[in-house]
Amino acid sequence: MGIDVEAARPALERFIAAAAEADRAAILAIEKLSGGAIQDNYGLDLALETGPVAGRHALVLRTDAPTVIAESHARAQEFALLKVAHGAGVAVPEPLWLCTDTSVLGQDFYLMRRVAGGAAGHIVTKAAAERGNGPDLAAALAREMAKIHRITPDPPDLESLAFLGAPPADPAGAAIARLRGHLDDHPLSHPALEWGLRWAELNKPSESKISLIHNDFRTGNYMVNEGKLTAVLDWEFASWGDPMADLGWFCAKCWRFGAAGEAGGIADREAFYADYETASGRKVDPEAVFYWEVMAHLRWAVTAMHQGERHVSGGETSLDLALTGRRPAELELEILHMIKPRARQEG
Repeated sequence: MGIDVEAARPALERFIAAAAEADRAAILAIEKLSGGAIQDNYGLDLALETGPVAGRHALVLRTDAPTVIAESHARAQEFALLKVAHGAGVAVPEPLWLCTDTSVLGQDFYLMRRVAGGAAGHIVTKAAAERGNGPDLAAALAREMAKIHRITPDPPDLESLAFLGAPPADPAGAAIARLRGHLDDHPLSHPALEWGLRWAELNKPSESKISLIHNDFRTGNYMVNEGKLTAVLDWEFASWGDPMADLGWFCAKCWRFGAAGEAGGIADREAFYADYETASGRKVDPEAVFYWEVMAHLRWAVTAMHQGERHVSGGETSLDLALTGRRPAELELEILHMIKPRARQEG
């Protein structure tokens, strides 16, 4: 069971009033939002009396789901990432107030502005095909990705991201080690994933330029309203890493929702690469992107295993999680299709 936001309404109103420097905050409506497989999201209609932002506001409250994935950032950390991204001009919902006082809801949460649009991948790809605006949408996403990748570990004003740790000297090696650790801890064997990880180990990119990466930049994690991009969502996996990893994740077949466009199911990958190069000034390495596409399928397979365990363990009964737990077999097959021809060539 998740938190009871309705029961916590009085405490929540008091917190918001104090955070917004208002005499009074009144929550007019509360709605559990769909999506958010790892965190819970609630839509709030809010009225503030007096203060610098007096008036009515549409907000989203974001907090932990009943069970979480270990690699997911805490809400305070995700809030810090949103603040940095928002300050860098990335299209994200404006982060407003963070609450670490567990007496309010029983766990940490933050509030951000509610952005118009929808994010469901199967709807976004279908609408893009019907409207014929997939290339324009992909170009807008390339520009936002480029803004993210301009954030580096070097500036001295990023102490708020200290929780990300030191930038990895070998991003691919670090990712392989994490995935192998998860596989070793899992009670069932997955030889296709082990073989995929061995291929990844033998074919790591020779060098990587480190920047902030979203690490879950895909169709399904951005908002679209009337065919226009309105926000990039779900920053709980952001890290220092190889920018090509974001391109590989975005282009991975598992995030195309059955659509033809290799770039997120909405556009041709070559056009997306060109738009990214124009926006970022960074040359796309297709071989590195292919490598990170393979890694995307490996990572999603391992994550799907854990999502399924959330249901099987009884921690969070969910048909969606149960179905996600069946994904690894599909992903294993795709991994074999991707790397088997290359493995033969490599001997």
